[in-house]
Amino acid sequence: MPVATNLKRKRPVNLTLSVGLVAQAKTYTNNLSETIESLLAEFVAQQARAQHDHRQAIDTCVSDWNAVHARVGSFADEHVNL
Repeated sequence: MPVATNLKRKRPVNLTLSVGLVAQAKTYTNNLSETIESLLAEFVAQQARAQHDHRQAIDTCVSDWNAVHARVGSFADEHVNL
């Protein structure tokens, strides 16, 4: 099933939340489920961006190291392999 379809479907889930925090949140929203879903979607997007940025940093590092290796070789090349 495509991911986009899964994002549209809804089902009840069990969450354990602080009673006091829920009471406070209800003073700011009349739809706690929608608010939590919005915050969770923002969190997931933020984590996906962070993971993407981390992967890009790794790819850049590998690319830079490969360029150095191609230009100057490896320090191990100068040592005798016993």
